[in-house]
Amino acid sequence: MFRNYLKVALRTLWKHRTHTLINVVGLSVAFGTCVLLFLTATFELSYDTFHTDVDRIFRLNFLSTNRDGTTDRGSTMPYPISPALKAEFPEIEGATRWFDRSASVRRNNQTYTKDVRMADADFLHMFSFPLKKGNPETVMSGLSDIVISERMANDIFGKEDPVGKPLQLRMNGAWQAFTVTGVVSNPPKKSTFDFDAIIRSDNAGDYQEFKSRWDHGNHDVYVQVKAGTDAQTLQRRTQAFMDKYFAKDIKERQEQGYPKNELGFQRSLLLQPMRDVHFDTGTTYSGGISRTYVYTLLLIGLFILAIACINFINLTIAQSLSRAREVGVRKSLGAQRAQLFGQIWGETLLLCFGALIIGLGLAYAVLPTFNRLFRSYLTLDNFLTPTVLLVTALCFLLITLIAGGYPSWFVTRFNAVEVLKGRVKVSKPGVLRNSLIITQFTIACLLIVCTIIVRQQITYLQQRPMGMDKEQVISVPVGGELNGNVALKAMRDRLANQPNISAVSGSGVNIGAGLDGSSSRMMFGFQYGKRDVTCDWLRIDTDYLKTMGIKLLKGRDFSQAFSTDSSSAVLITQSMAKALGEANPIGKFIKPDNKSYQIVGVVSDFNLYSLHEEAKPITLQMESSAPIQYILVRVNPQNLTGAMETIKSAWKSIAPKQEFIGSFLDENTERWYRKEQRLSTIFSTAAGIAILLSCMGLFSIALLTIEQRTKEIGVRKVLGASVASIVTLLTKDFLKLVFAAILIASPLAWWAMDNWLQDFAYKIDIAWWVFAVAGLLAVVIALLTVSYQSVKAALMNPVKSLKTE
Repeated sequence: MFRNYLKVALRTLWKHRTHTLINVVGLSVAFGTCVLLFLTATFELSYDTFHTDVDRIFRLNFLSTNRDGTTDRGSTMPYPISPALKAEFPEIEGATRWFDRSASVRRNNQTYTKDVRMADADFLHMFSFPLKKGNPETVMSGLSDIVISERMANDIFGKEDPVGKPLQLRMNGAWQAFTVTGVVSNPPKKSTFDFDAIIRSDNAGDYQEFKSRWDHGNHDVYVQVKAGTDAQTLQRRTQAFMDKYFAKDIKERQEQGYPKNELGFQRSLLLQPMRDVHFDTGTTYSGGISRTYVYTLLLIGLFILAIACINFINLTIAQSLSRAREVGVRKSLGAQRAQLFGQIWGETLLLCFGALIIGLGLAYAVLPTFNRLFRSYLTLDNFLTPTVLLVTALCFLLITLIAGGYPSWFVTRFNAVEVLKGRVKVSKPGVLRNSLIITQFTIACLLIVCTIIVRQQITYLQQRPMGMDKEQVISVPVGGELNGNVALKAMRDRLANQPNISAVSGSGVNIGAGLDGSSSRMMFGFQYGKRDVTCDWLRIDTDYLKTMGIKLLKGRDFSQAFSTDSSSAVLITQSMAKALGEANPIGKFIKPDNKSYQIVGVVSDFNLYSLHEEAKPITLQMESSAPIQYILVRVNPQNLTGAMETIKSAWKSIAPKQEFIGSFLDENTERWYRKEQRLSTIFSTAAGIAILLSCMGLFSIALLTIEQRTKEIGVRKVLGASVASIVTLLTKDFLKLVFAAILIASPLAWWAMDNWLQDFAYKIDIAWWVFAVAGLLAVVIALLTVSYQSVKAALMNPVKSLKTE
């Protein structure tokens, strides 16, 4: 019996091979796309879950409110807070600082650039990074101890046992000696913490100066609470701790009229669960990833799968008449309805299983391209985990039940007597079919609108004036091995007479995301008269304005002719002058950190960081004690490649052992918006797949509908109907459904994109024509899909369709 059913199933699928092919292609693409998107979303959602005690680990955040009532939340903590919390709260069994730093490492005159992070001894006890070599109780007991990863051990020591071996690290402008005390396993890809080595946080250059000061913060703090501790109760208890150690700051905020935060206090301490850190985009300087992005992946996967299932359901129902007589004969021979249901559902199972195998093959084939486009880290191992295989099997069964269950029930409900008498008539398209087609095109229109708006926003961000000329400027990271001031002077000397170099300067902050992957920011908040002022504090050197194309509005630029410029003079931006409340601030003094600085010039506003956030007032200073981290070179546009080679050659002459990773600033600023670019790629790809699958379904439905109306078309032509009138008759019903989809999709797309744009300080206005273009595109695509079969049917010789009557 089973073999007979299998033969019938294969024969039926082959008989309707056009529709079978459409279903297989649609389901295969949907399965393959969904697997990739779901695995990517699962990977992101599983960040940091490998830690054994992840539910007892929290990151500290300060919560306060700005003058305008907006929430101000930050994770930057002062040095004394972690030991004080551990001492005063017995519920906290572990606390560690965390510094995201890089450093040059040297052994046997060979220099390496590694991610050398700083933390406290509790770090390896709190987080699940297994120690391969060394004693976990003592590996970080001394200031000169260093724990390295397996990756770094292989790079530097090869097969040699690294424990007990010396290393040198470039710290605070000098080489310092360290001893390897342990080897830890490499951090997995789904870890917030990425490192090559860990040393004690006491090694920070400013540790001795600020270790007891509560008004200076430069690192994150993580705490682990004891089992059974209620985090919310502990968080409420920390308010007294805040009132005790931040009393001066809280009093000043009250006197200045700052509103209270959402908890009813001036400043509060929040315990942010470790599971949420990866999804925090507000305190990670664009390093986090929004949960909305992850859920968008899941939603798009469901959309594509839904479209493929809709195609299958519509096609199966549309083909029901051709199977009516088969069902009638089987029923008259004694077949039960359950048997018929099982047979027809079995055909669905067979077709879906074939599509699943093809879909998985497609997913594996495009995996390298997918990883490159979406910056994912999926491998074959991600497919073969028991959880993924189980979920795939369950989802497969669910989809076959949804896609095949209703059509099977629909076909098996035919009355055998009526069928055999030839009285089964095809009713007009029902509510279900029309609703499913509308749903398909609603999804397609939604994705088209989202694609257009995301691309518009990216273009706007890339083309919006930043207050500087970022074209033809090359940024060269100094790195940890060289002194930035010395390196800048050497580069100036070597590039002085080069015709393709127009200006050279230096800065403490890069513009955009450079190839070194590093970012930093220094901000000061201080009193100016009765005004509370917050600004970015930027270390620059002479010729910075010329190199970056920034306009000087008042006063003078920095110059070597003024000795005070390298110690007590500053330039400020227009917005900084406005924040100070000074129409002419030249000659005025500001005191951000127990030292007075005189304003010597005002420059035009410019964006130092991405346009996700509004530009802050900026103070530019040239204090020689602050390091130069990047050398900036403006080149002539005639020969950019030659200029880059000239700079590379000059760099190699002063740093022969250090890699040259110079990059153009315009490329750096584009990297600011990698997440948006990735989202745009996802939307455009999904929109393409959704439109393709929708058109395939619409094409099949149109084909079946026209086949069922062949004789009607023949009669109309005999009675004098024109080709145009017949085409209009056949297409208008489908176009009505597309118009309905446009009306439904437009407000949904506007709501979704308006919420997405709230993440940007500078954003486009959503224009009405975007919806018109998306709608017109959907109509044109649907019209082209349906009209081909309509014109073909309208041109058919009516004799052929009527001769059997």
